[in-house]
Amino acid sequence: MPIPHAAAPTAAATVRRLYARRSLHVPGTRLGAIAFPPPTSAHSHWHYWWQAHFLDCLLDEHRRAPTGDALAEARRLARGIWLRNGARWRNAYYDDMAWLVLALQRLDAVNGRRRPRRRVRVLGDALRSAHTPDLGGGVYWNTARDFKNTPSTAPAALFFARAGDTPRAQELLDWLRGRLFDTERGLYLDGVKADGRVQRAVYTYNQGTVLGALVAVGGTRNLAHAAALVEAIAREVAGDDGVLPLAADGDGGLFTGILARYLAEAAVADVGHTAATAARRMLDATADHVWDGRRSTGGELAFPPPQDGPVSLSSQLQAWMVLEAHAAVHGPAT
Repeated sequence: MPIPHAAAPTAAATVRRLYARRSLHVPGTRLGAIAFPPPTSAHSHWHYWWQAHFLDCLLDEHRRAPTGDALAEARRLARGIWLRNGARWRNAYYDDMAWLVLALQRLDAVNGRRRPRRRVRVLGDALRSAHTPDLGGGVYWNTARDFKNTPSTAPAALFFARAGDTPRAQELLDWLRGRLFDTERGLYLDGVKADGRVQRAVYTYNQGTVLGALVAVGGTRNLAHAAALVEAIAREVAGDDGVLPLAADGDGGLFTGILARYLAEAAVADVGHTAATAARRMLDATADHVWDGRRSTGGELAFPPPQDGPVSLSSQLQAWMVLEAHAAVHGPAT
């Protein structure tokens, strides 16, 4: 049964109703509670990078429904993140900062700014500082500077591509392919330690951000590699039915939603018919799974996978991302 056009709007409304709160109780701000029902402690952890994806989701909603109030909510959330982070934008993790600057960069673009706001410049400078010749290139994971990885380098490459710094973006993509690409599986590995040891874990979101950067930089070579990466994801990651794996909570609860966002971009890019079809098939199957698996818990809607106890914000943002990605590929309601 086809997914109704109401699917993405329903996910958006549900997440906003259940999770959006004032940041530190300050009017004119928003922040996402990390679970529903929310923790009772006023000082519970708030997950900087989850909030960055909440911001990205609001911008996805605005793209789909520009006459709604998602853009106003996105502005409130940006203020709330800054406030909760101690009235500053930077933190100790370059991957976190990369996620936030990507969302803030989109917010600037929606606002029609020709020159990025100071917050984008501050975070962009942080990423530049973490891109060093050590280990042959790449971006450090955090300020300890003992690990360079795909979770920081790929979104940084995407940021630089969007910012017009194509040479730096391409340099980062080349480093990733030279140091962290598994040629047998056709997928990207996690990272490399300061002593050269490679961490060989494969995560869905890493494939997504590399894919997004390849499409953003463009060119025959990058788009051909993007096509091969989509096909590898379909072969190595998705199930036989095309459904991508979904984690229930924690950071992993975001991973496949991130991949879905960039599969949607690949599906409408010049990656060739085979890869575009594979991307659409995975998005369709995963969105079907997410929508069909929705359930009512205590009168409120929750999306899969099922969880005992409070439902994690990360998993519900993941569902929202998947359904927005599906909507972006299939176009608005007619």
